[in-house]
Amino acid sequence: MMAALIFVVSVITLLMFFVSYCRSLMASSSSHMLSREVREVTGIPELPCGQDFVRVMQLLQLCPERREDRTGLQAVGTYFKILNFIEQSIARVVPSIRAWAEHERAGCANFAAVVLDRRIALSREILAEQGGL
Repeated sequence: MMAALIFVVSVITLLMFFVSYCRSLMASSSSHMLSREVREVTGIPELPCGQDFVRVMQLLQLCPERREDRTGLQAVGTYFKILNFIEQSIARVVPSIRAWAEHERAGCANFAAVVLDRRIALSREILAEQGGL
């Protein structure tokens, strides 16, 4: 019984740390203004919503990867899946959670759009270097 309690407390603590990590990643990208190119490619007028996340992640697959983005994208992607689960299950019973989950999903989409913006900038740099040869 005690081992089960320790396990549950450990999982809850790990989940709390994970959520804090994801939210800090999303907060770090919240002040970044998306470039005109990213807004045009993604169809995002100014601020992404939760529904934009999947499309932005698909576009990210088309750009050269930046090693420093990999861990953050995986974490935020997992967080997005958890939020989808919450929205599909708990939010049906507690409607106030739906607004919170959608706000968090929009933060995930914004984080992914900022990463896309950085990858497009990297692609431009690579193209400029190749053109300069």
